[in-house]
Amino acid sequence: MSTLDQTTEEILSLAAAHFKVPRERLSPGDDFFKTLGINSLQALDLLTRLEQHFRIELPDYELQGVSDFRTLAERIQSRL
Repeated sequence: MSTLDQTTEEILSLAAAHFKVPRERLSPGDDFFKTLGINSLQALDLLTRLEQHFRIELPDYELQGVSDFRTLAERIQSRL
């Protein structure tokens, strides 16, 4: 089982690769909409990739209001 830090790091690395931004530009407290310059459709695409990567399903109600990597990692971690 991975730790919250490991989960956060995996999310940051996957987001950086998916949106072709340097990994060092991303930190756990960043708002991924602002930092990545993405819209809600692109965020859904990222969430789908994360669900596949971690082999989990994240219900929409759990993601409401989530916009930073750390909170996203916490929600994913709770499903692992």
